[in-house]
Amino acid sequence: MLSSQIPEVYKDIRPYAEDELPRVLAELMADEQFLAAVTKVMPDVQDKVKAFMATKPAFTNLDVQKVFIYPIVQHVIATCSEGIDLSIPDAFDRQQAHTFITNHRDIVLDSAFLSYLLVENQFPTTVEIAIGDNLLIYPWIKKLVRINKSFIVQRSLQMREMLRASQVMSSYMHYAVDQKQENIWIAQREGRAKDSDDRTQDSILKMMAMGGEGDVIDRLRQLHLTPMALSYEYDPCDYLKATEFQQHRDVEDFRKSKADDLRSMQTGIFGQKGHIHFEAAPCIDAWLNSIDPSTPKTELFHLIARHIDREIHRSYRLYPSNLAAADLLYSASSGLPVRTSLSAPSTVPLSTPEQRSAFEGYLAQRIDLAAQALQAEGLQPDRPFLRERLLTMYANPVLNHRAACAQR
Repeated sequence: MLSSQIPEVYKDIRPYAEDELPRVLAELMADEQFLAAVTKVMPDVQDKVKAFMATKPAFTNLDVQKVFIYPIVQHVIATCSEGIDLSIPDAFDRQQAHTFITNHRDIVLDSAFLSYLLVENQFPTTVEIAIGDNLLIYPWIKKLVRINKSFIVQRSLQMREMLRASQVMSSYMHYAVDQKQENIWIAQREGRAKDSDDRTQDSILKMMAMGGEGDVIDRLRQLHLTPMALSYEYDPCDYLKATEFQQHRDVEDFRKSKADDLRSMQTGIFGQKGHIHFEAAPCIDAWLNSIDPSTPKTELFHLIARHIDREIHRSYRLYPSNLAAADLLYSASSGLPVRTSLSAPSTVPLSTPEQRSAFEGYLAQRIDLAAQALQAEGLQPDRPFLRERLLTMYANPVLNHRAACAQR
């Protein structure tokens, strides 16, 4: 689609159009910061781009993804994971554009892995990606993500401007699904759930219902919302998240810096992730039809958010790391106060002694990394607190999965 065919109101937030791609690619090839970052994983990027543009004068964002982004994602999967897979319902309509609303683990890779998996599973297109402007810390990053089919969530605005920006973004999402026939990826909440207790924010649904036509249910149905669970065996940023928890606890008015965001992005991309699983639940269109249309809006958004949560929680893949963490967190021998919860593991262990021992070794390494990071900031590491935070990150998917399955 050409830029002249897209409403002007979306110009500052939408992905680049086909006629804009050659210019922006040329600008990136002349950007030393971009080249320094990308040549680490694609040393011949300039030669590749030159050859690509010479043989294909007209190309789409999807073409660019397949030629440049796809190999980078393949490299990350091969070197930083034990493999990746996708499960989708048998009746899933691959030709229909969907809005995949997901839990959020990695700043960069969640949507990149999903696009890769859609290509691998013969979907006709990938996803357009909702990405916060707080992550676009360099001009080349903003250009790169917009080439890679991202649209910008403007977060650093005053209240009145924020409302207008949300209306425009919602309108664009409806336009992308209905007119462009593009899938969308959006996280269920603003930012990552650092403790992996994944909950859909009502505000995300309210934003999406600003666009479209009809009542709230009609507007959300037009986006074909599809809950999707992302499950990483190991989170490369787990020790950074634990570090941040202590910083928030001990440092008044603590705020992450741009350098912190960049470190999280780099660690998330190049750190070891173990096995990675994506699982789509059924599109909620049919479920939305069952809602009483007279339900008050405040109740309606909460009702839909909780349904999405249950679908995501039921769709988790639980790894030995999760099961061992749950056992350790709720064990009297954990060295922590014993927790009690309706969804907590029973007295029958979920993991084997060997799995718990292996995870204890992993925990010790991550606590050491978090302690080093805190010491570098002039803080005294609270190792029991760091341990509890790390265990909670890995245990929460178990607790939420058990609670969701019990509600069937």
